[in-house]
Amino acid sequence: MNILIFKTNLESPELINRAKPLLQNLQGINRWNVDMHDCDNVLRIEAIELSPRSVEQILQEAGYYCEELLD
Repeated sequence: MNILIFKTNLESPELINRAKPLLQNLQGINRWNVDMHDCDNVLRIEAIELSPRSVEQILQEAGYYCEELLD
């Protein structure tokens, strides 16, 4: 299991609900959540064999900001 962390602009429940179908369509995601209380609106994904680039690409193509946070 890999844990992927992203900085996003998913800053409200409405934006998260709009992004939900995009994330649910990605293969390999076990669970995900967004911390709206964090200044980076952190998207945390637990997944098996999921490329961080695929997450960034699908959200960016839909008009969201998404950038992987590295250790």
